[in-house]
Amino acid sequence: MQLTSWIAVAVIVLTVAALVKKWDVRTTLLCSGLFLCCTALKPLDGLNQFAKMMTNGTLVQAICGAMGFAFVITLTKCDLHLVGLLSKPLKKLGILLIPACTIVTLLVNTAIPSAAGCAAAVGASLIPVMIRAGIKPVGAGAAILAGTIGSFMNPGSPHQNMVGGYVGISGMEFILKNMNTYLILWAIAVIGVTVVEFIRKDYRGGESFDGMESLGETVERINILKAFAPLFPLVLLIIGNTCLPMVKMGVAQAMVVGAIFAICVTGTNPSKVVNEFFNGCGKGFANIVSIIISASVFAMGLRASGLVGDMIEVLKTSNEYARWFGILGPYFMAILVGLGDAATMAFNEAVTPHAATFGMSVIELGNLAYVSGALGRTMSPIAGVVIVIAGLCRTNPLSLVQRTAPAMIVAILSLLIFS
Repeated sequence: MQLTSWIAVAVIVLTVAALVKKWDVRTTLLCSGLFLCCTALKPLDGLNQFAKMMTNGTLVQAICGAMGFAFVITLTKCDLHLVGLLSKPLKKLGILLIPACTIVTLLVNTAIPSAAGCAAAVGASLIPVMIRAGIKPVGAGAAILAGTIGSFMNPGSPHQNMVGGYVGISGMEFILKNMNTYLILWAIAVIGVTVVEFIRKDYRGGESFDGMESLGETVERINILKAFAPLFPLVLLIIGNTCLPMVKMGVAQAMVVGAIFAICVTGTNPSKVVNEFFNGCGKGFANIVSIIISASVFAMGLRASGLVGDMIEVLKTSNEYARWFGILGPYFMAILVGLGDAATMAFNEAVTPHAATFGMSVIELGNLAYVSGALGRTMSPIAGVVIVIAGLCRTNPLSLVQRTAPAMIVAILSLLIFS
């Protein structure tokens, strides 16, 4: 390897160390990427990549649209109706309440793209229900945490739209191509966390904590139309991409239609909804697109240094190395830094477009990196969603991931063996 490639290896190590120490993700990735471009005497490559990703139509439209809609759903309180509808039949299930609540979280996460946001919305309602049913607080929190991989089927996910864009398909089409993988991973998460909590006897709790009664807002009477509103864009996208091509549309368009539906069923002031939609779009750019831009600049730095080229030459020699690297790289990175997005974005930006050169499809490799990063994040004690749930159920983050880790490890092994 050339000198700049070795410098890139050292920068990767320092970047991981900085992220583990909770340095700002965007600043760390941007600085690392620009530094590598400068050492390779190609400073404009990093700056040009920054500008290019700021106006990436597919990503910006899908992510900002999905976040705008999520803000509208929160404003109109339709999320509370959905959670209330799904949780109402669960109260007398006993130990079956654990898998049932995980499934509810998976479903809600398809409508609310943020893992932490979904956990806060679902956990505030379901954690008290589980505790009152005799499940330990830590067990209740772990059941919710295991369900936060439900974003696999969210059409506004940045990963599906990024990788799909490489081959000219939409995020929804990407989901449909990988539906079997997602359903299997969902099943592993549901069964795995239930088995672990059964072994640990988390269903024999009877514990509580001060302040549990104030764990979030609920609704007394469930309105079916309001409960359906968070799922409306998802249903519209599925119908358009499967059985009714005449209504096929992009993610952003579906989210706007969904916001209009929410206005109609809730009677909320349209001006408030429009303002909140654009507030969400801004948050989507600031919180999600910004990470994609930063990871993209970091990936450009790796390419400019020559390290990506060297890696690709190694991966060409064995398809299995490529597959394993695509799975284990984002997985361990997500565990270390608590972020599935940063590792996966960098990998999918730098390596995935070259998948065909080592015998894999772009969709296959990109999806493996995506799901692996999410699985790693779900068993990282420093992940934002883990800390949110730990706060809700007043427990230690490490205790939560001890219950989700076995299922996530089984899922990773399944990907390594069968994918």
